[in-house]
Amino acid sequence: MSYENEKPTTREKDRVSEDSASVKHIDDRNAYAKIVNPLAGIPHDELMAQAARFARAHNLDHISEELQKGALVAQDPPAFETLSQLTEEDKVFLRREVTHRWDQPWQLYYLVILCSLAAAVQGMDESVINGANLFFAPQFGLNTGNGDADAGRNQWLLGLVNSAPYLCCGVISCWLTHPLNQWLGRRGTLFVTAFISFAACIWQGVTNSWQHLFVARFILGFGIGPKSTTVPVYAAECAPAVIRGALVMMWQMWTAFGIMLGNVMDLAFFHVPDKHNITGLNWRLMLGSAGIPALIIMSQVFLCPESPRWLMGKGRYDQAYQSLLRLRHTPLQAARDLYYIHVQLEVEKETTGGGHGFKQLFTIPRNRRAMLASVIVMFMQQFCGVNVIAYYSSNIFSQSGFNNVQALLASFGFGLINWLFAFPAVYTIDTFGRRNLLLTTFPLMSIFLLMTGFAFWIPEGTGRLAVVALGIYLFGIAYSPGEGPVPFTYSAEAYPLSVRDIGMSLSTAVLWFFNFVVAITFPRLLGAFRPQGAFGWYAAWNVVGFVLILLFVPETKALSLEELDQVFSVPTRRHAAYQLKALPRNIKKHFFRMRVDPLPPLYDHEQLGEKHYAPGGAGHA
Repeated sequence: MSYENEKPTTREKDRVSEDSASVKHIDDRNAYAKIVNPLAGIPHDELMAQAARFARAHNLDHISEELQKGALVAQDPPAFETLSQLTEEDKVFLRREVTHRWDQPWQLYYLVILCSLAAAVQGMDESVINGANLFFAPQFGLNTGNGDADAGRNQWLLGLVNSAPYLCCGVISCWLTHPLNQWLGRRGTLFVTAFISFAACIWQGVTNSWQHLFVARFILGFGIGPKSTTVPVYAAECAPAVIRGALVMMWQMWTAFGIMLGNVMDLAFFHVPDKHNITGLNWRLMLGSAGIPALIIMSQVFLCPESPRWLMGKGRYDQAYQSLLRLRHTPLQAARDLYYIHVQLEVEKETTGGGHGFKQLFTIPRNRRAMLASVIVMFMQQFCGVNVIAYYSSNIFSQSGFNNVQALLASFGFGLINWLFAFPAVYTIDTFGRRNLLLTTFPLMSIFLLMTGFAFWIPEGTGRLAVVALGIYLFGIAYSPGEGPVPFTYSAEAYPLSVRDIGMSLSTAVLWFFNFVVAITFPRLLGAFRPQGAFGWYAAWNVVGFVLILLFVPETKALSLEELDQVFSVPTRRHAAYQLKALPRNIKKHFFRMRVDPLPPLYDHEQLGEKHYAPGGAGHA
C-alpha cells in the first residue's frame, strides 16, 4: 500500500501538526505516522552521512554518491530543484516523472505485459467452462432439465464441478500465497502457478467422469489463488507511484480480456467432431486451450526483474538495485527508491514490534477497518452477480430461446463488453475515485439484473431474446468500470506494509470462497427460483452492496500513506454517521442541482486544499 516517494511538503506537515489537536479520531495512527517520511527533518549533512553508511553496510560503495543524492531527493521530492548536488540532467528526469508519467523504461512495460497475460490466463481458466457446460454435463449424466427426475441433484453437482477451483482458492490455495512468495519470490510464484494452470487445464481435457473433472478443476485452484494475489502485488511493487493505480487495475481489465478469449475458444471448438473414439472432443479442447498462455508465462517470467522490495526483504540489496536500474530511467531514481524503501522497512520493523501479521489484522484498529473495507468490495464482486453470467451465460441464453451457437455468440458479446468498458476505469479510477465508481454503478447493476430477470415473463420470441441480451450487456457496461477493477486495486493499497501479504491473502480467499458459493448455487437457484427469482436475488444484493460501500468503505484514490492512515483511523461508527448525513446532501446537489451547505471535512488531508506531489517509487500494494 505504501506510495514510496509520496510524501507531504513541509508546509503541509506543519498544517497537519496545527490541526491535529482538533482531530479526535486519529489517535490510533501514531505508530504508522512514522512511516510517512522517516527522512523528514534530518539535516542534509547527517542524511548524506547516513546514506554513505548504508552503502558501506550493504556493499554498495560504488553507488554511494548516487545514494546520497537519492536520499536528499527522497526527503522532500518537490524541492529537488533547489538541490545543488543534482546535475541538470538529473533534474530533467525528475521533472519528467511529473510531466510525462507514462514515459517509463521498456522493462517496466514488459513486466506489465507479462502480468496482463497472467490475468488473461486466469480469465480463460474461469470462462472456458461456460461453453463446455453444454456438452460435458449430459455426457457425464448431469442432465439439469426441469423435466428430469434427478434435475435438482444434478444442478448441485454441475455447480460443484464448475466451482471446484474456487473452493480450493477460498479454503487452501490463497493461504499458500505468503509462504510461496517468501520462498520463491514474485517471479517464482508466478512460474509455479502458471505450471499448475497448464497441467490442470490439460488434465481437465482427458477426464472421464464428473468426479474426475471435479478433482482436476480443484487442482486448478492451486494455480488460480496464489497468482491472483501475487500479480497485483508484483506490479505495484515495481511501478512508480504516479501510474501505480492504473497498472494495478490492469489485472482486472486483462482478466476480462481472458474471459472474452475463453468465450472465443468455446466458439472456435464448438463444431469439432468426435474422433478416434474420443467422446466430447470439442469441450475437452475448450478446457485444454486455457493452458496454452500459461506456457508463455513460464517461458518469459524469469526475463523480468524481480520485485526490488522482495529482494531487499531478503537482504539482497545489490540485486534490488540492479532490478531498479531496469525499472527506472536513471541511476539516481533507482538509488533514491532503493534508499527510501530501506528506511521504510526499518521503520516498519520498529512500529510493528514484530507481531504476527494475521494477529495485527484484528488487533490494530487501522488494519481492522482496512480489512473490513477490502473484504466488502471483494465479497460484493462475487455477489453482484457477474460470475453468474461469466460461468452460466450460455445456459441463461439457452433458456431464453437461443440455440447453442447463438448462446455462445451472445456470451462472447458479454465478454467483449466486459473488457472494452474496463478501459475507461484506467482514467476514472484515479480521478473519479474508487468509492464513487462503486456508488454510481451498484444501483445500475441492480436495475439491469431486474430487467434481465423480468424479461423471462415475456413470451418466447425475439422480444424476450432482445431484452435478456440487452439487460445482460447493460449490466456488463455498469460492472466493468466499477466492481470489476476496484476490488483488487482497493485491497492492494488499503493494507499497510506490515500486513500486506497476509491481508491480500485474506481478501482474495474471501473473494474466491464466495465465487465458489455463487458458482455452486446458481444452477440450483435457476432451477428452483426460475430466472426471474435468480436474477432478482442478485439485484437485491446490489442494493445491499450500495449500502455497505456507503457506510464502511472510505475513498483511497491518490492518497499518500499518511492520508490513508488518517482515513482508516476514523472509527467505523463515525464514518458511517458522516456518510448518512452526506448522502441526502449529495442527492440534492448532484441530482436536483440544489445549493447545499457542505459538511465539515472528515479527514485532515481534506483541509489542506492542495494535493502534494508524488514522484515515482517502488511501491507497496
